[in-house]
Amino acid sequence: MHISDGFTPVPGYLNTASLGLPSLAVVTALQVRLAEWQRGESEAPSFDEDVARSRRAFAALVGSPTSDVAIVSQTSLVAGLVASSLPDGARVLVAEEDFTSVLFPFLVDKRLQVKSVPLARLLDEIEPSTDLIAVSAVQSADGRVLDLGQLASAAQAVGARTFVDLTQAAGWLPLEAARFDVTACSAYKWLCCPRGAAFLTARPEAREWLVPRFANWYAAPDPWAGVYGPPLRLAEDARRYDASPAWLCWVGAAPVLEHIEKLGVERIHAHNTRLATSLLRDLHLPPVATPSAIMSLEQPRALERLNAAGIRCAGRAGRARLSFHLYSTAADVDAVVDVLGRR
Repeated sequence: MHISDGFTPVPGYLNTASLGLPSLAVVTALQVRLAEWQRGESEAPSFDEDVARSRRAFAALVGSPTSDVAIVSQTSLVAGLVASSLPDGARVLVAEEDFTSVLFPFLVDKRLQVKSVPLARLLDEIEPSTDLIAVSAVQSADGRVLDLGQLASAAQAVGARTFVDLTQAAGWLPLEAARFDVTACSAYKWLCCPRGAAFLTARPEAREWLVPRFANWYAAPDPWAGVYGPPLRLAEDARRYDASPAWLCWVGAAPVLEHIEKLGVERIHAHNTRLATSLLRDLHLPPVATPSAIMSLEQPRALERLNAAGIRCAGRAGRARLSFHLYSTAADVDAVVDVLGRR
């Protein structure tokens, strides 16, 4: 199977870090279920299988037991859940360049002591007084990849908890989410799901302190067994953090997550980073320390020139941000080089 099979080619689309493209299976599944809905044939419990398939596939993609995975809707809600579960005065270490959905839930909580440092110094700033490190696995602005192995080891050495945002990593970067207390992932980028599908992972020891503040009917051991009245009924595993599912999001999520799992993250990683590395080489730019599927270019008017040529990319932190995924090709690299010029 070719790595781009199942996707409609979109020449010049280098903007997955903003919005992943749906596979043909996603579009078909949504069309079928929309038609059923229109005919009045939809039954709410029928969507549970879509949720279950999505949960299982995501767990496999990020190296986590299925029992550690919850379905949510947004990364910031998970960050807020983590922040609100910390004790008064907890010391939180963050990267100052990080995405605001990772930072703001901690900064807004005046009970917490938040220390922000440059990402390059983050690992060195972990100390015995650190209670939690909150950081993205891959930086949204420029694609820098954090050494997750070092993060896990450094946090374990001082007994600090960890919260890692996998949004810009899951789907192309090999991961071991089980090494971290809590992770979050919005799945509409590299996992190519409809926006509104997102995940939380919480390993068993984290579930001892992470409070399920958004407890709802779907977080029960058997959601359909009883949806009224006390007592409190919550699943023993990470499903206790489940949000009530936005049904059609999960209809679209299940087939593409299974497709990406079948392709293999290692294969996608090799494809994406090979294209990004070749672009750096062809533009005579220095290689990055850790290859990434996301790159940031500082050339004058780069974003304006690329967009004018029909190349879809984004402006972030004053630079042009390009992102390569499984539907990107060498022709996309050549198109960028043609616009920005060869030396």
